[in-house]
Amino acid sequence: MDKEKKGIGRRSFLKRLGAGAAVAASFSVTGCSNDVQKRYIAEGEGGEVPTDKMEYRTNPSGDKVSLLGYGMMRLPTIADEEGNQVINQQRVNELVDYAIAHGVNYFDTAPVYCKGASEKATGIALSRHPRSSYYIATKLSNSRGNHSLQFGIDMFNNSLSELQVDYVDYLLLHSVGSHEAYYNRFVNNGLLDYLLEQKKNGRIRNLGWSFHGSKEFFDFMLDEAGVAWDFVQIQMNYVDWERGNPTAEYMYNRLTEKKIPVIIMEPLLGGSLATMNYQAMALLKEREPQKSVASWAFRFVGSFDNVLTALSGMTYMEHLQDNIRTYAPLDRLDDEEFKVLSDVAKRKMEFSDIGCTGCQYCMPCPYGLDIPSIFRHYNRCLNEGAMPQNELDSDYREQRRNFLIGLDRTVPRMRQADKCVGCHQCQPHCPQKIKIAREMQRIDKFVQKIREDGLI
Repeated sequence: MDKEKKGIGRRSFLKRLGAGAAVAASFSVTGCSNDVQKRYIAEGEGGEVPTDKMEYRTNPSGDKVSLLGYGMMRLPTIADEEGNQVINQQRVNELVDYAIAHGVNYFDTAPVYCKGASEKATGIALSRHPRSSYYIATKLSNSRGNHSLQFGIDMFNNSLSELQVDYVDYLLLHSVGSHEAYYNRFVNNGLLDYLLEQKKNGRIRNLGWSFHGSKEFFDFMLDEAGVAWDFVQIQMNYVDWERGNPTAEYMYNRLTEKKIPVIIMEPLLGGSLATMNYQAMALLKEREPQKSVASWAFRFVGSFDNVLTALSGMTYMEHLQDNIRTYAPLDRLDDEEFKVLSDVAKRKMEFSDIGCTGCQYCMPCPYGLDIPSIFRHYNRCLNEGAMPQNELDSDYREQRRNFLIGLDRTVPRMRQADKCVGCHQCQPHCPQKIKIAREMQRIDKFVQKIREDGLI
């Protein structure tokens, strides 16, 4: 099907969002898990992976950044001699080598990723390449515990050491979300002044922040913080475009008006936009049979000109290859395709699943709960139509049995929802603002009810 490719502006996209009827068939999505990741491009047919067609965006500092950015938050693991899961460095090296060979040059990590091991693994992999061939982004992740100046300085210097570099290309104030946290973590202790001085000294080339907070605080950071930010990282995808406070639409437009480059996190909404049930998949595959469902989400964010790069946590080579195909080169969405994604997003928001992206910021739980895995199992059963609901349904007993067995296999009994005491220590750290204790109580009541319906 021939189609005219066009760039998009704010008014054009707003017009597209308002057009068209909703998708006729209902659909669902699953949470981010290893199974989901392995199915990431199962519906795609692959093909050539270009080495010289990557799309790049140039920011005001002159960096020519690949539109696909490598998120080093979820790295491949392997069991060590004692049976513990550790980062598979050989596999990380292979993935990084492949990414660089195919035009990817932006790598995003943080001190807290992979239980503190991501920066070191990233540094080992990248140090094998010329420093001029990649950009490193890392974060000042001082959100828990010690907010002293010295702690922040030590964290920054440790990042340089772990990454094996003399400077970082992009340094983010990690997950800023409120006035109180911003001032306690960065302003009152003098840490922001220190970081600005490091920028003058060349140890930080671009300074920005990743955002999870309210519209009022977002506006404050842009209008009143008194810092000329070089970039901002926001959560943006075709579901969050018109959902949330603030919406991705609002944040993107404000940053564009300020001429601040945008870096995208969660383009797949925790993996939930990579795999869907057959109705939604058929809708997208009908238009682009050779392309994966995930590619639609990446094409969406890439179609906005002020997006500098879109991050993807690519644990498997298949993830990396599929995303490279999507951006080498980018096939911008046309008017009809924007309408399709708008309809898909509206249907997605009708579901009552829990909006967990599996980021692990809520962990560790002081009482041992595996919060992301509990949510993942619940969402998967709900969205795949496998949730036991009515005892009169002919398949209730089978669904009930499968739910409980699946839960016990996914989450050990001592780490399930009934162990939540409502301490709320996890709540401030959730970027999605999920009422975790409330959801745990709801899931626990549901599980206890179906357990009491009979022995499995």
